[in-house]
Amino acid sequence: MRRLTPVLALGALLLTALPAQASDGPAHRDSYGTKAPYAPEQNQRSYQRPPAGYTPVFTENVSRHGSRAATDSDDGDLILALWDKAQEQGQLTRRGEEFGPTVRALQAAMSEVGYGNLSGRGNQELKDTAVRMQQRLPSLFTRIAADGEKIDVVSSGQGRAVDSGTAFTGALAEADPALKPLIGPIRTDKDLLYFHKAAGGAAYRDYIAHDQRLADTLKSITDQPRTHETAHSVLRRIFKDDFVDRIADQVPAAQAVYNLYAIAPAMSEESPDGQGWGMERYISRSDAAWFGYLGDAEDFYEKGPGFADSDITYKMAGVLLDDFFKQVEAKREGTSDLGAELRFTHAEEIIPLAALMGLPGSTEPATPGEPYTYADNPWRGASVSPLGANIQWDVFRNGDDYLVRMLYNEKETAFKAGCRPVGKGSAFYDLDELERCFDRG
Repeated sequence: MRRLTPVLALGALLLTALPAQASDGPAHRDSYGTKAPYAPEQNQRSYQRPPAGYTPVFTENVSRHGSRAATDSDDGDLILALWDKAQEQGQLTRRGEEFGPTVRALQAAMSEVGYGNLSGRGNQELKDTAVRMQQRLPSLFTRIAADGEKIDVVSSGQGRAVDSGTAFTGALAEADPALKPLIGPIRTDKDLLYFHKAAGGAAYRDYIAHDQRLADTLKSITDQPRTHETAHSVLRRIFKDDFVDRIADQVPAAQAVYNLYAIAPAMSEESPDGQGWGMERYISRSDAAWFGYLGDAEDFYEKGPGFADSDITYKMAGVLLDDFFKQVEAKREGTSDLGAELRFTHAEEIIPLAALMGLPGSTEPATPGEPYTYADNPWRGASVSPLGANIQWDVFRNGDDYLVRMLYNEKETAFKAGCRPVGKGSAFYDLDELERCFDRG
């Protein structure tokens, strides 16, 4: 979430309902937005069996990198500069006295990991996801090893994506050592897995930088009285009222507190005794929910379903969806020697792909003039693209017939409306039907 600028005039601003989970209490997952740590969404024992006669012959995925450190130290630097002044002036609350040392320890841990790098938790998330993949498809990986099929591994080239691929494939090889010589070196394909920064994202980048409707919509959402009330509430937990009243830019300062709160779970393994950082002590549940909503609104318009009359935020993800189809089609045509295709990327790719594919939570764009709110749109960053989010297609064969099952964050997930499964309620789709449904020609 970009840092908010101070509001100069409130005026007649858009009113947006607080998220339903706005009472004080334990942190709600939605309040972390796309910084929410990963958790599989389906029990391993509850997956449907493929129809009789079908056996797994291929699997492919795309995964967001796992939990990571913040990308820079700006939030900690900003709020600690204020904290140091307040300490000198005796303007810290009792809770606030603990805040500075906690943030300094968190900053030190992130510096040790490396800003933007995979954390211990992120490394484990990817390992665990790999092990569950192998456990879901034991006969596939046994056959891959027996037939000497290759496992292709590709990433955006960014450190945390490369490290995620390394953790994932390392766990696969540990689960079945016969796979190790078949796992290729991690190659880089920015056009495929960093498309928002590659040639295919030029129009998208222009939209982010120059689209006036986007800028006006986000300003109308963030520049609300509720944002300023929330900022004041956040800061009063740490600083005494007189000091808070003298902070010229309360919103950026409060947002820095929120951003540290949001990244803290991703750094849980690096916390004292692995018990967590306790950042929820410094921001109430309702205040975290509001800042989480603001972050979700930005991601919704900049990466997700966006405006109903435009596909600029997700059209570029077509290159990745095409690759999913190409891999399965090559398997069917006998031109592929791969047993698995594993891809590692970022939220900037997962979120648009989810919108392009019509995955759950990403099916409803916002009508122009009616801004996104939690009350009328199901899109939530914590569900659409938590840290470690993944989309997986498993391919099953019976003679010349091929079926595809999709998992979204390891939950069996229906393809978009209009795609017909092989039976009512089935998670399996004929490949020919998917080609028709997605207009593959």
